[in-house]
Amino acid sequence: MKTVAILGAGAIGSYFIYCLTEKLGDDLCVVAAGDRAQRLRNEGININGVNYIPNVKTTEEAKGVDLLLVSVKYGALEGCMDDIAEIVDEHTVVLSLLNGVDSEDIIGRRIGYSHMLYSIMKITSERRGNNIVFNPETTPGLFFGELRISEPTKRVQEVMKLFENTQLHYRFIPDILREIWYKFALNVSQNQPQAILNIGFGGYADSEHMGFLRSAFRAEVTAIAAAKGIDISKPQGIEGKSSPTAKRGRYSTLQDLDAGRHTEVDAFAGTVVRMGREMGIPTPYNEFAYHAIKALEEKNDGLFDYE
Repeated sequence: MKTVAILGAGAIGSYFIYCLTEKLGDDLCVVAAGDRAQRLRNEGININGVNYIPNVKTTEEAKGVDLLLVSVKYGALEGCMDDIAEIVDEHTVVLSLLNGVDSEDIIGRRIGYSHMLYSIMKITSERRGNNIVFNPETTPGLFFGELRISEPTKRVQEVMKLFENTQLHYRFIPDILREIWYKFALNVSQNQPQAILNIGFGGYADSEHMGFLRSAFRAEVTAIAAAKGIDISKPQGIEGKSSPTAKRGRYSTLQDLDAGRHTEVDAFAGTVVRMGREMGIPTPYNEFAYHAIKALEEKNDGLFDYE
């Protein structure tokens, strides 16, 4: 493997730009078009105080890269499927870095599951003005593997070789599907109560009520995972490898609301509610969270303001 394309140059995409640019040079590209492509060429991306001018390519120019990193927001994934299909050649490997538990299925159904490696990202980052900030030393980074294959395959080894001698933190995981569900439970139980209550991360330790909500949200995910034959009843895995979070820390869902952006609630509560209905498992806490966060998005959109 030599060439890498990034589709989605937000917080996660920026982590890979930061870590891989020095080694890969022009073999690393960001896929963009129109005004977005022009802004990237003219203004670049500010990451940890350094301005990066990425090698910007269209989908046609990026076609046939060895590795495609999909790091768009969950809500934008469906709109990117034509771009992904255009980029992927018969040998291209795809890593979906999105939150949630079904992005690999969504992409795999379109381009073929044989292209997919399964993965999760662990990074605590924030946007300060036009600067994306994270701590590269404490960022756990990329966890990835093959679905239901516990040993590194040839292509897993090639990906690891590609990432060697870079600042990227990465790890092969034998049971990646369970780790994906651990990460999903973490996002559902910590992002959503915080976003609804508008309270920093320290509230989970200092408020028994906020702690109760975290446990209740997580229990619904645990029940759904168990029905699928995945045991996440004992918090472990990547939940023990999180980035340090300050008491005033705000996870991505609350950061989105702060900035007036739409959140990934469809990937979190929306998925829990949908799967719960399909499997006959009650999910009242996540159903409440879905509608509460959607209402906050509507307020940010200017649909109403009764303060």
